[in-house]
Amino acid sequence: MKAVVTAAASAAALLLLTTASASYGRPTAEAPCSGQIHPNPGFEGGTTGWTAGPRIVVLGDATRPAHTGRAYATFAGLDVTRTDLLRTTVTVPANCNLTVRFWVRTTTSETSRGDYLNVGLAVTGIPPKTRFSLAFDGGSQWREYSMATGTAATERTATVSFVGSETAGNGATAFDVDDVTHTLS
Repeated sequence: MKAVVTAAASAAALLLLTTASASYGRPTAEAPCSGQIHPNPGFEGGTTGWTAGPRIVVLGDATRPAHTGRAYATFAGLDVTRTDLLRTTVTVPANCNLTVRFWVRTTTSETSRGDYLNVGLAVTGIPPKTRFSLAFDGGSQWREYSMATGTAATERTATVSFVGSETAGNGATAFDVDDVTHTLS
């Protein structure tokens, strides 16, 4: 009888050991190098998560709808000499690559280059660089662009900036920006 009780106790202990380490219904943590990390890529929350100059975020309408959702950022479009700035900074974990994708639409009455949308990406340890310099010939349809940081062994910050520059007397050009995703891989 004692052997039966000892065998039953050993089986119960083995069962307890094997099931205690099993994961039942626990959420798994997202891998550090995956997913969209910006809180407001489509400007639906206004300028939350962004540093923006005046007159940046507007709501789309039937004649100039957003790429997705209702809101987008717009630059220039007044035929006055001015500069508009929109930027955001995110943290890129060690050994991760950040890909930034964004959509741009251009509405213009310009006939020669005078108004620009410069898009830059500054990463810790790398000199800031203008990745795109878009002018009036960008097109009235939404077009997608992308840029990436590459990987590094240490955590870094990445700052994405959009600078719209307009010169008076050359016709008005508005640059619309939407869906600025920041995806880790």
